[in-house]
Amino acid sequence: MVWQPIAEGALQEQLSRTAFEIAAALAARVNPDSDPTLCNGAAGQAVLHAYSARSREGLADRTQAVRLLDQAAEAVATTPMQAALHGGFVGVAWALTHVEDVLGGAGDGDPLSEVDEVLLQALAPSSWPGTYDLMGGLVGIGIYAVERLPRPSGEAMLARIVHLLAERAERTGQGLTWFTAPELLSTYALSEAPRGWHNLGLAHGVPGVIGLLGCAVAAGVEAKTASELLDGAVTWLLRQRLPAGSPSLFPRCLGPGVEPAPARAAWCYGDPGVAAALLVAARCVGEPAWEREALTIARHAAARPPGESGIADASFCHGAAGLAHLFNRMYQSTGDPLLARASRLWLEQTLAMRRPGCGVGGYLARVMSEAGQPAWEADPGILNGAAGVALVLLAACTSVAPEWDRMFLVSAKSRPPLRGRRRPGCLSMNG
Repeated sequence: MVWQPIAEGALQEQLSRTAFEIAAALAARVNPDSDPTLCNGAAGQAVLHAYSARSREGLADRTQAVRLLDQAAEAVATTPMQAALHGGFVGVAWALTHVEDVLGGAGDGDPLSEVDEVLLQALAPSSWPGTYDLMGGLVGIGIYAVERLPRPSGEAMLARIVHLLAERAERTGQGLTWFTAPELLSTYALSEAPRGWHNLGLAHGVPGVIGLLGCAVAAGVEAKTASELLDGAVTWLLRQRLPAGSPSLFPRCLGPGVEPAPARAAWCYGDPGVAAALLVAARCVGEPAWEREALTIARHAAARPPGESGIADASFCHGAAGLAHLFNRMYQSTGDPLLARASRLWLEQTLAMRRPGCGVGGYLARVMSEAGQPAWEADPGILNGAAGVALVLLAACTSVAPEWDRMFLVSAKSRPPLRGRRRPGCLSMNG
């Protein structure tokens, strides 16, 4: 399947104009001392400018992407950073690899070989001290490892991550899951689950493990172990459904003393993220039953009224743009018209949230103040801010496949089509 713009006519023109205006606003406000990360800073903005360059063949966009990557790489070399995809040096390395592929600028040698060696040492058996999740843990590093394939270092990193996930897996009567201990939770999460939790969000929970294990099986990296873990994880996930009639099919989290409750609709938490990760795994390993489950979950999320979805801003993480993109990505993969309608609805919602002259390119991000009150701020980032909104809009109005969304585990690297389950090769969600 070739990626096609989901919008046409006046909507397509408005999406294109808004995306490029956001890119221009970001280019005008670059601060040499700004955050270098993929999530919030220069590395993420470089990804946007690379796709902007692909969409309109802009030399200025290409130059800006390269400049921002140089800025981010210099920060990694001079500033201590954590080994995290979205908030650390791993994300900068992911952006360097990905943008090089997007712009076709591969040079001699491998500037990331030292990064890979550092990560291989950190991923030694039984030594990983942090979380397992996508945002800042093992799954996030695994996304970088997949991006590095077929390099031997990418395979070695992914193999170690599969084994670390196997070490940490909790075997229950309902399948396999992963527990996050209280000492690894944020202050906000501790207020919800003071004794730890089993997380069901793609950003911090089991759906991220499912998506990554699918990629490992498809790539033939520790495929037997990854396949066994994957089967158990999907079994566990599908047994956590809420009672019929709940606004969402899956809760946000489970844990000691935590009452399962419906989740909002978003990438980070909720049914859209669950569906997208499950569909990635289903396509990677050629499992039609899982694909049917993913489509059922996605359609349920698509039918949820906007006023009941918990959407307050336009961000990718938990906002209107994120929903628009997830439904677009799953529509492009399945051809389901309900998902197409939902994507266009949320694209229109994203445009309606724009306030020209405010924030970055007309967009403000909703945040919680230290006092626990909602507030609004200008955010240039991919996860919560304007760069992520612009990438979504470009994906909706152009024929450039949004392979950047691999950083969010809602698509996978393209591989030859599968002819049966558990064979090598990965069919990405765009064909």
